[in-house]
Amino acid sequence: MKIAIDTRWIFAHISGIGEYTRELVRNLAVLDRTHEYTLIFNDEAVMQRTIQELDLDAALNFRMHLVPYGLFSPMGQWQLPRDLRRLGIDLFHSTNYMIPLLAFPRNRQGRIRCVVTIHDVIPLLFRDHAPRSRKARLYPLYRRLMLEIGARADRVVTVSAASAADIARMLEIPAGGRTKLCPIHNGVAARFRPPSSRPRKSNATERRLLYVGRADPYKNLPILIEAFARARAHLPFPCRLLVAGSPDPRYPEAMQRAAQLNIADAVQWTGYVSDNDLVSLYQKADALVHPSRYEGFGLQVVEAMACGLPVICSNAGALPEVAGDAALLVAPDDIDGFAREIESVLTDPSLADTLSRKGPPQSAHFTWRTTAEKTLLVYNELAGNS
Repeated sequence: MKIAIDTRWIFAHISGIGEYTRELVRNLAVLDRTHEYTLIFNDEAVMQRTIQELDLDAALNFRMHLVPYGLFSPMGQWQLPRDLRRLGIDLFHSTNYMIPLLAFPRNRQGRIRCVVTIHDVIPLLFRDHAPRSRKARLYPLYRRLMLEIGARADRVVTVSAASAADIARMLEIPAGGRTKLCPIHNGVAARFRPPSSRPRKSNATERRLLYVGRADPYKNLPILIEAFARARAHLPFPCRLLVAGSPDPRYPEAMQRAAQLNIADAVQWTGYVSDNDLVSLYQKADALVHPSRYEGFGLQVVEAMACGLPVICSNAGALPEVAGDAALLVAPDDIDGFAREIESVLTDPSLADTLSRKGPPQSAHFTWRTTAEKTLLVYNELAGNS
């Protein structure tokens, strides 16, 4: 079978979707020597970097296809179906919701089978999730698009049971059609591991809280700033909050709140961080705090746990499913609750040690190899049904 994977979701700066796409390809290249794979890129520099990072020159059943159109280009909607036919593709996998609609007729099976990964339906669940985003501004069009994708795809892969339930409801997938939904957890890369040692800290040593992710309103960064300010006021040692992620000038509320609370000097905005720098941040921090109102999976939570970093996160979406009993769970908007848990983890070495020890075994339930194996089963099932 000839399989095309849309790897245009791997950007110059690796996002959660980019990590998923990259690790899926990396592991498929090791696992599968039977099918022929075509990876679709629209950026030659990213393509060459990916070939090198994943050692794809050694995977003889993988080839690259460079296209001149982007993920959301009208040209792509028209041209990609033609390219797939010309390449003789039997199955197309989009690693994040967008598909070329013309290639996949509604209510009937096309010659090319379609697998689409929908990580979450946050824009449908929370209309104010990111009010200045394109999805919010074009909400009726986005909703119609998602309904069409849900109807046209042969299989919808998603990354948690929680996300699968929400996708079934929001995309109006009937109970009889739920077999098209395939919950397959994300994994965590081997580079995320505990440090060789953690130095003891005195009351003169600064503690570091860490947040990893975007600044969209549903991520609840202003809530984290409030909770950090309250906890910091009661701590017997200095404390700093590191916010790791690309800045978004559309949502300055967290920075503004830090200034209003007179803690701007205690909040450090790192901007985008590389793979190695992210591991270092996890290994050197004292706790990860993630107050998001919803996550389809919560990759940063699993990565932090893999590094033995105590985790405090919200009890929303898939986070309880992923964190298990290895994290402290708080309602997303409970500022006092987050402040209490921050103070507890930073001042109670026994609690911090318990969370640190529980993290790696919990994260070990999630491997990219398993993600790839289960995704390959989906491919093979569709190959058998074609």
